[in-house]
Amino acid sequence: MQVRIFDFSPRALSYCVAAGMLAGCGAAQPPVQTANVMQQGAAARFSPSSTSTPIQHVIVVVQVGRSFDNLFDGYPGADTAKRGLAQGEYVPLKPITLQTTGKLGEGVTLPASLQTFDTEYDHGKMDGFNLLRFGVNGNGPRAGLYPYAYVVRSETKPYWNLASRYALADHMFATERAASFAGSEVLIAGSTLLHPPSGRKYVVGATNAGGCDAPRGTRTILSGGGRGPRPCFAWKTMADLLDAAKVSWKSYTLLCTGRDADVGCLWNAFETIKAVRYGKDWSRNVSVPNSNIFSDLKNGKLPAVSWITPTLAESDDSVSGSKDGPAWVTSIVDAAKQSRYWSDTAVVVIWTDWGGYYDNVPPPVLGGISLSMRVPMLVISPYAKVGYVSHTEYEQASILKFIEQNWGLGSLGSTDQRATSISDMFDFTR
Repeated sequence: MQVRIFDFSPRALSYCVAAGMLAGCGAAQPPVQTANVMQQGAAARFSPSSTSTPIQHVIVVVQVGRSFDNLFDGYPGADTAKRGLAQGEYVPLKPITLQTTGKLGEGVTLPASLQTFDTEYDHGKMDGFNLLRFGVNGNGPRAGLYPYAYVVRSETKPYWNLASRYALADHMFATERAASFAGSEVLIAGSTLLHPPSGRKYVVGATNAGGCDAPRGTRTILSGGGRGPRPCFAWKTMADLLDAAKVSWKSYTLLCTGRDADVGCLWNAFETIKAVRYGKDWSRNVSVPNSNIFSDLKNGKLPAVSWITPTLAESDDSVSGSKDGPAWVTSIVDAAKQSRYWSDTAVVVIWTDWGGYYDNVPPPVLGGISLSMRVPMLVISPYAKVGYVSHTEYEQASILKFIEQNWGLGSLGSTDQRATSISDMFDFTR
């Protein structure tokens, strides 16, 4: 298989290909759980006709490729571990940097796929992380004990500072047992189900980046292997719900055509949605480059709901060889705090996948199928519970659930139905 769409570096080319060689699955959806996110004392501070809480703006900041233990190991009050199981024996977690390099001469990369998950999960024993090989395809040198690692405190300090001042979730689980392509789709659609639920066919990647703009011959990769249709989907997404309710939204993303396209284009989920790419939303609600979020905050143009996609260098993905992710996230938070919107805004920072790194908490099993590994989630807002560590069981659609309930949008009819809203992270009596 070859990548023909962009002139990436060799490392980026291999990463782009491998992003389509993932596997994942979902689970059956139980009935909708309702949640009353209104709390006593909040009514005087917002208009009930617009939102059900004082939150008038939600900014979803997308990050990539880290487990909870990898970024927050040892965080006070959080469920973490100083050691992990490796085939029945305990080994200590060792420090690494966000830009750790190895024998390959580039960012050390671990695979994140259904095969990776099954190996590491080992039927719930969580002891197979030492069986991986490096490389996004898992075909490099043996990784040994490398996945049993946490990022040094000097580099995670910005995240820890945000957690101590606002709220951190330590039981947020990725939905799809796959890497960042699928995780990004879940953050707008709740699922990557391609066929009727009885078919159990989920999209976990694509043979090229570009979504609806991908070159001829591009196909999706399906759970269980095999190829599906082009990555240009008719899925119902949050765009449908927001548009129907006349609630403003934007996707702050990357230029994903031409020779200089960034690998972060793999996380431009709305480019894979046919109704968005070929409809009015593309020119109205998709904003390029992602740095436009700063001018919109400054100039009073922030929509009610937004998603921000990182460039490869701004991401925490280990293939980036960069340590700029925490500073990038902090810059968005700082801009929001300095804007006119801060008093009614929630910034939600969520990681799409675990990146292959060790985590000590077995994912919950829903409908006979487990969720994926734990990932961090930060909720930053004047209404966030200060220094709070939520042990509530969330999945990525929990963010969508909060948005749906806050604006009275109804449901996507996807994993948002079963998900628990992140309303537990707020104190609206403040």
